[in-house]
Amino acid sequence: MHVLHVVGARPNFMKAAPVHRGLAGHGHIQTLVHTGQHYDVQMSDVFFKQLGIPKPDENLNVGSASHAQQTAAIMSRFEPVALAHRPDMVLVYGDVNSTVAAALVCSKLGIRVAHVEAGLRSFDRSMPEETNRMLTDQLADLLFTPSRDGDENLAREGIAKEKVFLVGNVMIDTLIRLLPAADEAFTRLKNELSLQDFGLITLHRPSNVDEEAVFLPMLEMLDRLSGDLPLIFPVHPRTRNKWSARLERSNPNLRVIDPLGYVEFLALQKNARVVITDSGGIQEESTYLGIPCLTLRENTERPITVTMGTNVLIGRDLGLLRKHFCAALNGDRKQHILPPLWDGRAAIRIAEILSR
Repeated sequence: MHVLHVVGARPNFMKAAPVHRGLAGHGHIQTLVHTGQHYDVQMSDVFFKQLGIPKPDENLNVGSASHAQQTAAIMSRFEPVALAHRPDMVLVYGDVNSTVAAALVCSKLGIRVAHVEAGLRSFDRSMPEETNRMLTDQLADLLFTPSRDGDENLAREGIAKEKVFLVGNVMIDTLIRLLPAADEAFTRLKNELSLQDFGLITLHRPSNVDEEAVFLPMLEMLDRLSGDLPLIFPVHPRTRNKWSARLERSNPNLRVIDPLGYVEFLALQKNARVVITDSGGIQEESTYLGIPCLTLRENTERPITVTMGTNVLIGRDLGLLRKHFCAALNGDRKQHILPPLWDGRAAIRIAEILSR
């Protein structure tokens, strides 16, 4: 069987890596297409190296643009690639523009599509990712879900249950495999960054970082919180370009640094006292690691991280952020358990299903 993987952004790489490895064990032909949705070397190339993903067979080099322009560019550049390779199955990952664009092209060409991380819903249609998730799931021939709520969402939307497979979380596959490398990296980072107790921040969503009225009050609160616990803030290049002057004036306890590779970020995440984020994947990773996670969003497509994990939805309530931040420092942590099938074998299950 010829399987073609489509990746375009950092979270895709973490999900594709274990699936690619799992399918290799079954002897399938595999082609890797990188859309170039994330095109900065710091945001893309280093991930391929650390995750052990082979060099892409095709790179569409679409770069940054509006959602409509980027999706259209991916579709127009991916179609001739799909026609040239004519794979038996195309695997798409997560909820980025590359995911829905490739699924649309394959649907029109009659090429089968499997969606890894299907069924997640925030129920917030103002999020572009929610549209991508819903459309991709309607188009996919096989849907691999990370948790039971994904199965329930797909059933409610009329997806035939024989197309849906609960396999677990492929992000956790990658996390488990690279934990030893992260432990080794932390020894170096601890010295380089002079770390003792610290918290970790990651913010990238336009709804949080684009508008002055939203981002600057958040930054001021993070400044204040860093007086109680030093905070490390790896800043997305887009955010740094927009707010460089404000970020440089932050106090020394709020340490703004360049983006990190996956292993380095995982090393900091594992050893942080608390994580403040708006990332979906980090909600999952912190749940696995048992690290308190404060999410600056009103909703999440990963509710299992709230009901079973360490995640707390903060929204834009900065008073609530301070409350839960102080609780984490005082050791008042949420009771949590590991979600079912988050065991490092999700990609093995996917490979076995595809091979059948």
